Amino acid sequence: MNPAPESLLPLSPAMFQVLIALADGGKHGYAIIKEVSRRTQGEVSLSAGTLYAIIRRFEEARVIEECAARPSPALDDERRRYYQLTQFGRDVAQAEARRMQSALRMALAKNLILSTDSL
Repeated sequence: MNPAPESLLPLSPAMFQVLIALADGGKHGYAIIKEVSRRTQGEVSLSAGTLYAIIRRFEEARVIEECAARPSPALDDERRRYYQLTQFGRDVAQAEARRMQSALRMALAKNLILSTDSL
């Protein structure tokens, strides 16, 4: 049985971005690095060492797992390992998103950031 998703929180920005990258399906390590960099416009930059340390930790916690499904061999390098979220991993990502949403609400209430309605 998995622990409560909240027991893994808070996640570092890099860890949360890895989960977001995997939210829409399996990816190999280099694809995760590229997606995180593109989506965050370079604000979160993952080195291979950082990514694979996160992957190891997430695999041990059963947050992610290696995918069995792979692209066509003509489109893939057989040395690549693909990873996907487990249901527990999706629960962890959702719990972190709720935690961050709560923090943003507090910042809005204290006028520390503008409401997204005013942008």
